[in-house]
Amino acid sequence: MKEQALAIAAETDDPGEKLNRLREYLQASVLRSLHESEAFQCLSFVGGTALRFLYGLPRFSEDLDFSVEKSGGYDPRRWMGKLQRDLEFSGFAPTLTWNERKVVHIGWVRVAGLLQEVGLAALPEQKVSIKLEVDTRPPSGAVLESRVVNRYFLMAFQHHDLPSLMAGKIHALCTRKYPKGRDWYDLLWYCSRVPPVSPNLRLLQAALDQTEKTRAWPAEEWKKAVLQRLDGLDLQAVREEVIPFLERPADSRLLTRDYLAQMLKPTSGVG
Repeated sequence: MKEQALAIAAETDDPGEKLNRLREYLQASVLRSLHESEAFQCLSFVGGTALRFLYGLPRFSEDLDFSVEKSGGYDPRRWMGKLQRDLEFSGFAPTLTWNERKVVHIGWVRVAGLLQEVGLAALPEQKVSIKLEVDTRPPSGAVLESRVVNRYFLMAFQHHDLPSLMAGKIHALCTRKYPKGRDWYDLLWYCSRVPPVSPNLRLLQAALDQTEKTRAWPAEEWKKAVLQRLDGLDLQAVREEVIPFLERPADSRLLTRDYLAQMLKPTSGVG
């Protein structure tokens, strides 16, 4: 409900955290609506927000990412219609759009009024925005799991398992045209987990073959590829990009060349 979202934002005086909390509450509202629409019978929840909701990643996220696992039952326009009604019933003023022109379908959920009510905007028409991305032709090889989550609401997701999520992160980190601090922070989080987690190499190879084609490299050499990306990386810019999303901004200091290299070099070339 809108009152709950405002109360959660009021728990902090930090403007960045207020925005993160508002956005995350709306993300949970979107996920609950998709759960009630039974969208996860054909979708899987992936990406950084999935890491946060399912595994406790200590950083906030902006987008909601999904993969189509089976085409039967895929009905996003019906889901978006229900989401519009659900958000309105909860007291929000949403505007929703949906675009299916490309392989990755894109939706936007924009909610007016909230930013002004928590003191983050001067005008009521300024909006909190959430982007939904649905890959309708994802690479093969992901391992799927299902889990009940209690994050503002009780809901259940089908999602990629942790090694498959890690494969997706490595693929993004190594193929993005521009470095993204959140990718490097997430990699640090993966590599420091106990017990250790290794990427799903079958999924990573399929993703590389799909996007890189003639430039694809063996998935088993992912550590070497990441180290090559690390060379010449502007780590100060990387830290500055991720800081607004961290629960503990001081964690950005761990993003150093030495720490990252230590985590990647000992078994370099081994999945």
